[in-house]
Amino acid sequence: MAVPSARAVVAFSCVGHAFSHLFEPIFFVVALVLPEHFGLSYGEVLGLVLVGKLLYGIAAPVAGWLGDRWSMTGMIGVYFLGMGAGGVLTGLATRPVEVAAGLAVTGLFGSIYHPVGIAWLVRGAENRGRALGLNGVFGGLGPAVAALSAGLLTEWQGWRAAFIVPGVVVMATGLLFVALVRLGVIVEAGADVGTEVPVSRRDALRAILVLVTTMLCGGLIYQATQASLPKVFADNLDASLGGGLLAVGTAVSVVYGVAGLMQFATGHLADRFPPAAVYAVLTLLQAPFLYMIGVAESLPLIVVALAAVALNIGVLPAENILLARYAPPNWRGTAFGIKFILAFGVSALGVPLVWFIHGATGGFFWLFVLLTGLSLAAALTALALPPERG
Repeated sequence: MAVPSARAVVAFSCVGHAFSHLFEPIFFVVALVLPEHFGLSYGEVLGLVLVGKLLYGIAAPVAGWLGDRWSMTGMIGVYFLGMGAGGVLTGLATRPVEVAAGLAVTGLFGSIYHPVGIAWLVRGAENRGRALGLNGVFGGLGPAVAALSAGLLTEWQGWRAAFIVPGVVVMATGLLFVALVRLGVIVEAGADVGTEVPVSRRDALRAILVLVTTMLCGGLIYQATQASLPKVFADNLDASLGGGLLAVGTAVSVVYGVAGLMQFATGHLADRFPPAAVYAVLTLLQAPFLYMIGVAESLPLIVVALAAVALNIGVLPAENILLARYAPPNWRGTAFGIKFILAFGVSALGVPLVWFIHGATGGFFWLFVLLTGLSLAAALTALALPPERG
């Protein structure tokens, strides 16, 4: 790729990653006030996002296949415009079923980013760990900005603005992207820029089986943590740290904003050390912090939540390097799509898990005990990855 195009790919891939994690955190913050607007329980409100979350993962392989077979740049343009429109539709909803429909549109078009955007970035990156780490930082900034903006916009203009304003911003970004493609500033990439050590079919199959297990565990942890943290903070933050929706949104914003920076460091580690080792160690380290979320209060709760989220998303550069290494280049988008069926489709079951455990126990202690066990299981499974060669 020409240098201007390569830089534009990195820029739009990073911005696109931030946007891909925008609307779910907005919903989970806004969900704290929706019960009084629609006369629903907290658990029933959480159920409105379930179809959108399922589509976010289930549609990903189709999006990846279209990126492989049609055009990655074309799919990225569809992503920006479609997901932004879904956000606006959600904000214009007047009934719960319309909120669910708007979130479903957002999830459907949002499913495009991870299989297409990451494969698009990997194809043009020489230092994949560094590029994926930078991309991951923006992925972490998405929930941080979303949680803060949701709190501010909801208290300033109402919950509808929390969806409509970012929806318009995402659509405007899409229009700019399409214009740059038409002007030839952004072009479709050819073959990979970096080189890969050949892998055997046996090692590839072994790695994929391991990664399927670890990605499912990691996705469940991510989804359940993201869905529960606003309520955990609302229930357990000390009055001295403030109160109300803005305080909760700020706390979630701090956790995801600071945690997102972790990926730049872990991406650098994955370039310097065996990615499989980095992957296993980071997965193991998150376990004690997940447990502590279930028992901590006030400021220590924010600290341990930040550590748990940072380690949970910090594994992603190493994970994506491993997936790109063991997947055939001409099927990479499809492979990333299958990953996100696990990470965001099947793992969407983490949301009903949150309301089931909260409804049964009145708290979140046993939820985080379960997530601790998933982290330990994933770390042990990661030890079965093929040995590094080359």
